[in-house]
Amino acid sequence: MYDGASQSDLQRAVGDLRVSFKRRGAETVLDGLRQAGCLKARFPRPVSAGWADVTTLNTSGGVASGDRLSATFAVGQGARATFSAQAAERFYRAPAGGLPSFVRTRIDVAAGASAEWLPQETILFDRCALDRRLEINLAADAWFVGVESLVFGRAAMGETVRQAWLRDGLAVRRGGHWLMRDAIRMDGDLAATLDRKPVADGACSVATLLHVAPDAEALLDPVRAALDGCAGEIGVSAWNGMLVARMLANDSAALRAAVAAALAVIRSPRPLPRVWMC
Repeated sequence: MYDGASQSDLQRAVGDLRVSFKRRGAETVLDGLRQAGCLKARFPRPVSAGWADVTTLNTSGGVASGDRLSATFAVGQGARATFSAQAAERFYRAPAGGLPSFVRTRIDVAAGASAEWLPQETILFDRCALDRRLEINLAADAWFVGVESLVFGRAAMGETVRQAWLRDGLAVRRGGHWLMRDAIRMDGDLAATLDRKPVADGACSVATLLHVAPDAEALLDPVRAALDGCAGEIGVSAWNGMLVARMLANDSAALRAAVAAALAVIRSPRPLPRVWMC
């Protein structure tokens, strides 16, 4: 619908969100909030004692070519916060030669603090263009769990991502030192790329789950046991105070079930954010 439009004809969405928390006694309380443009934050009633919950919203209804979204989250010393999203984020078709959408997220977790990055799935539409980066900065003793899920077309809708441009980066520092850098670079016929056995062997939904904590390696066997029997291909490794799970599935429902099973072990006994149940 946009192929005949020039770049200047299309309306762009811009969003900037900054949220910070601090500890007050046994509770985690809001320390700062700035929201501009299409990105908003809502603060539902806490489910677990001592934890603050944040639900982010993109009021533009999805991400299109040339949109620019930036979010920064800070969890102060001893505070605990969970960041989730109201719904799966959708990245729509870009016009021929159009600009990619730019998404930047930064999470800073101070000494003795805990943070969770639990957005719902990212759904990619055919011919989308996305440049996204997630930067996580942890104190040496911080606790963190995060997940990023990519769905290449909705299987239930018969969608296939034939052409797209994707740059998706994850960078993690702990105590000022690099702990992990991960990057996905894909363009052209993504369906053909995903069909290759070394890539995804035909799976159209992928996820990376990361847990960083002083005792992260002790959860390796429990997480593997929880994922045993889940649909798709799953691998879990742990080293150097970090646990990483890679997941492939044929549809987003199977992928979500596997992610939820792993999170249930890592986050026990706390339930998933309410928005995950919608």
